[in-house]
Amino acid sequence: MKPLTFTLLRMLSDGNYHSGTALGQALNISRASISNALSDLDRYGLTIHRVHGRGYRWLNPVQWLDRDQIRGYLAEDASAIEIEVAEIVESTNSLLLQRAIDQGASGSRFKQVLAAELQTQGRGRRGRIWSSGLGDSLTFSVLWPSQRAVNALSGLSLAVGVAIVRALASLGMQNILLKWPNDVLFEHSKLAGVLIELHGDMLSPGTVIIGIGLNFKLSDTTKDQIEQKITDIASIARHMPDRNQLLAVLLKELIKMLNIFELHGFEPFVKEWEHYHAYQNKAVQISFPDGTVKNGIAVGIAPDGALQVNTSAGIVQLRSGEISLRGLTQETSAKHQ
Repeated sequence: MKPLTFTLLRMLSDGNYHSGTALGQALNISRASISNALSDLDRYGLTIHRVHGRGYRWLNPVQWLDRDQIRGYLAEDASAIEIEVAEIVESTNSLLLQRAIDQGASGSRFKQVLAAELQTQGRGRRGRIWSSGLGDSLTFSVLWPSQRAVNALSGLSLAVGVAIVRALASLGMQNILLKWPNDVLFEHSKLAGVLIELHGDMLSPGTVIIGIGLNFKLSDTTKDQIEQKITDIASIARHMPDRNQLLAVLLKELIKMLNIFELHGFEPFVKEWEHYHAYQNKAVQISFPDGTVKNGIAVGIAPDGALQVNTSAGIVQLRSGEISLRGLTQETSAKHQ
């Protein structure tokens, strides 16, 4: 999607008709350029209505992210974090990770946040695709210059899940559950996912990239791209939150969590994670990379974030991100985000 397209979409965000002549005069471009820039947008989940003599109308405008609004909602927490809002990126995680590599030891010691209106190559766990459209999700990453050694960051994705549940609960959304190791669920449908990437030596302080994808108000186009049970904020919230406010609340809870994790690791979050665990004390099936499977009862989480499953061979602790887990009473989808 070209910069001109974003400019035009922002002009159409009021949901009213705008003639091609008026748009062209405002931007000093031809009507043909406008037509080309606004063509083929249905693949992004956008519906642009064209009526001869009236012009263009955006029928499902998004709520744009705004850095100043986000900082306003953050209040005193805004001073501890650097925020950037991009129109379009391939992957917020990949971009921040490359910046961490480029900056090296001289990089900023502040937490950095990159949020994107449109992410074209979003990634989930195990190399899976994270599908989202323009403005229908919150896709953002946090660069955390941790003082903990890389090998002391076990369980971070689980702690991030706890922070997400706390944030949603503060906005009135209840019954949000967690699935090991990085999924956020509502009624066994996926609402959000977490992707942690690390840069640094195992025994030295490293830079952490925390990627989060949260379904906000998914278009039908985006839904059709996802081959598993999903839900979004629009489907579960009694009162639809402001998109900028939601991002700020998530960042507030992430900051609180990271400050505790920096000092104590995952252990302070164990009981709370188990409280939100979708399969706590329930039958689960474990699928290993070599194709073998084991059944058992998920009995809890270890202080390092390992899931403990009671099997016929005894307690098994799961740590590998290549392991797949599902509840035995739930259907398994062919693909997962």
